[in-house]
Amino acid sequence: MAAAGRAIVQAVRLHSPLIKFPNRLSDPRPNVQEVLKMGVAAAQQSSGTHSSPMTSAPSPLIRLPGTSDTAATIRDLPQRYRRRIVAPEEMEYIQRGGPE
Repeated sequence: MAAAGRAIVQAVRLHSPLIKFPNRLSDPRPNVQEVLKMGVAAAQQSSGTHSSPMTSAPSPLIRLPGTSDTAATIRDLPQRYRRRIVAPEEMEYIQRGGPE
């Protein structure tokens, strides 16, 4: 019966965060069209220097008919299809590992 009166003590380990959110507020947002053009130009340049069939340049991009993917189309999406914005407090809560 002496063991029943003892308090149960649990050791709490320090939290090591598994998720890290990068600070992207200071990074400039890339323009998708410019990035695609640079990728195609780099692929064309590299195809001239390498003669191996394994490193051949990919076929040129083909535009599919329909609505293009622009900021305007994303802005016009209904709220239920938009990505939810994560608040800084929620990011800190996630990094901290939940309630303390």
